[in-house]
Amino acid sequence: MTVPTAASSLEALLEECQQAIGYRFGNPKLLESALTHASTAPSRLGSNERLEFLGDAVLGLIVCERLYEKFPDYLEGELTKLKSFIVSRRVCAQVAQTLGLERFLRVGPGIGRFGTLPANLLGDVFEAIVGAIYLDGGLEAARAWVLQHMGSLIDHIGSTAPIENAKSLLQHLAQKQFGTTPAYRVLDEKGPDHSKCFLVAAYLGEQGYPPAWGRSKKEAEQKAAANALAVLHHQPVPYPSPG
Repeated sequence: MTVPTAASSLEALLEECQQAIGYRFGNPKLLESALTHASTAPSRLGSNERLEFLGDAVLGLIVCERLYEKFPDYLEGELTKLKSFIVSRRVCAQVAQTLGLERFLRVGPGIGRFGTLPANLLGDVFEAIVGAIYLDGGLEAARAWVLQHMGSLIDHIGSTAPIENAKSLLQHLAQKQFGTTPAYRVLDEKGPDHSKCFLVAAYLGEQGYPPAWGRSKKEAEQKAAANALAVLHHQPVPYPSPG
């Protein structure tokens, strides 16, 4: 029986990764570098950190270009906020999880010992792969690959104007992570008919999130969605309701 060598195992890993991400490298060494975390590299220069640095810039350009083209009525500030969310470690990590990149990232002992890799590592490897594809195939190849995996997300997040898009963000996250669509329930209302305020909570299935008051149901739903996003991202609730 032939015992697989380290070289053949690495070759198999790279082949499987290329199939998973839908891109074939002319220079597989670039992919190998993109998948090599500093904890297992012989030196920092041998890790994916330089590719991550490059990929961050390439990804930012591609996302900015897409936003600029798709949303001609958005001002610079609105585009900047959208871009910051889309290229965040959190979103990059979600795309990396969708691609199954955690199966291919080469890390040292102790990292991911509980079965899951930290989100920041997944975000980093996604950016490193963007950088590797850019070096391997040029900007057009990198643009095509990024938009294949992030184009619908960019368009969906930017589809509400102005920037009040918490409901859109929550819907995308809920569908990606939980396979469900958010629901909104009015828990209370106060004031005369011509000047009512509404207390609304967002629900994912039976799980409710901190409610928020708004001067209309639409405003209250946006604030409730923002509260739910904050809880899901382990951040302070932006619209706490008294009592």
